[in-house]
Amino acid sequence: MNKLFLIIAMLSATCTGMQAKVRLHHLIGDNMVVQADSKVNLWGWDTPGKTVTVSVSWSKARYTARAAADGKWLVKVQTPQASYKPLSITFDDGERTTISNVLAGQVWVCGGQSNMEMPVRGFGDCPVENYNQVVAEAVNTGSVRYAKVASTQSMKPLDDCNVEWRPCDPAHVGGASATGYFFGRMLHKVLNQPIGLIEANQGGTAVEGWLNEANLRKCEGEELDSASIYKKHFMARQLVWGNGTFHPILNYTVHGIIYYQGCSNVGRAPLHYAERLAMLAKQWRDEFGQGELPFYFVEIAPYDYGNVNGTDAAVLRDQQFRASKLIPNSGMVSNNDGAYPDEAGQIHPRQKRKVGERLAMYALSQTYGLKGFIYKNPSFKEMTVKDGRAELTFNDTESGLYPMTGLKGFEVAGADRVFHKADAQFQWGQKIVVSSPDVKEPVAVRYCWRNFLLGNVCNQGGLPLIPFRTDNW
Repeated sequence: MNKLFLIIAMLSATCTGMQAKVRLHHLIGDNMVVQADSKVNLWGWDTPGKTVTVSVSWSKARYTARAAADGKWLVKVQTPQASYKPLSITFDDGERTTISNVLAGQVWVCGGQSNMEMPVRGFGDCPVENYNQVVAEAVNTGSVRYAKVASTQSMKPLDDCNVEWRPCDPAHVGGASATGYFFGRMLHKVLNQPIGLIEANQGGTAVEGWLNEANLRKCEGEELDSASIYKKHFMARQLVWGNGTFHPILNYTVHGIIYYQGCSNVGRAPLHYAERLAMLAKQWRDEFGQGELPFYFVEIAPYDYGNVNGTDAAVLRDQQFRASKLIPNSGMVSNNDGAYPDEAGQIHPRQKRKVGERLAMYALSQTYGLKGFIYKNPSFKEMTVKDGRAELTFNDTESGLYPMTGLKGFEVAGADRVFHKADAQFQWGQKIVVSSPDVKEPVAVRYCWRNFLLGNVCNQGGLPLIPFRTDNW
């Protein structure tokens, strides 16, 4: 009997100790990257009323917090300048917990659906171009690190998530978001700093899946009771992905957000997409509480959506471009050249390097202030009609367009609103002249205004012309 009481007492003491020991949010762990030269949040849970003391290897500063009634605590810690020196952080509530191999650098969030989630090793039947070469080159990118949040649906906002930091070295880079990795790799190379990538994304999700309840209530036609939500397509459900997969990271101190999403909104309330993406960008900025965080996103790639000549995807792309004008401190990279001719039926095209690097050029130019990059895509400016031909001018050509001949992707229509494949010719003065023998008097021009239509017009930086239409039919 005495032995039984002794065992019970020992188990009780052990359980009490386990409950008393500080518990960290899963993002706060070994190999993490903290935003350099900033006051960053570190947080977790402990016994209510208990004091947690935080000490850091890079200074003599000590930070303390008292666990609230719900056990939560948070401290703001001043981080050092970016470097490759391994750092450590110790949390002490009477029992010490230390995390190690921490680096100070630049931290970005990678949000969106499957084309952001798509890892370097690809999906089944969906490879990423030059995989083995990427793995070999990763020998130099171990200080680019990623943390992939486990995809979770929840009707209520969650505070923690299943996640751990991994280095983008040859052994682990295959699991990193390909778009995110190529973005981070270029930042790492140019800035010469460690890069942290927090991947909070999920394939098949619509923009409404990431909006919170308050914003969804502003969206006409969006039902928010759990029965209605769970009747919807498993991936395209509204609300639940933001609550379960994104909300847990909102305390983390970051420098910006990259986003690749839109395929699941093709044909779904298409004329509301720009407004809802702008709403999402503001929501995340408000929830992170770090000001007007940079928000850079990707135009959806060409894909047939069951009908190569359909225009639903073109409408969505136009909405994305409109969103780039609505969202301050943002930018959209065009992806019209992001699919090969044999990928009309492939929603996960294999060219991810150019997408990630174009996002990086936006960040390096607009966020970090580096000069020299051509980072904005050319876009339609104005049309005039003269002698049966439509003359088009463009923004952001960077002193030139190419190719000089063989321009593809243009269609022209007259008053009958019937579009015909057009002959397009480059004209000095950065104009393109469009005509068709079937259209005597042009009224409207479209460029790559199809679900899957590959154009070839680029500016001096090799960035593709954003698809457009001059009509509003």
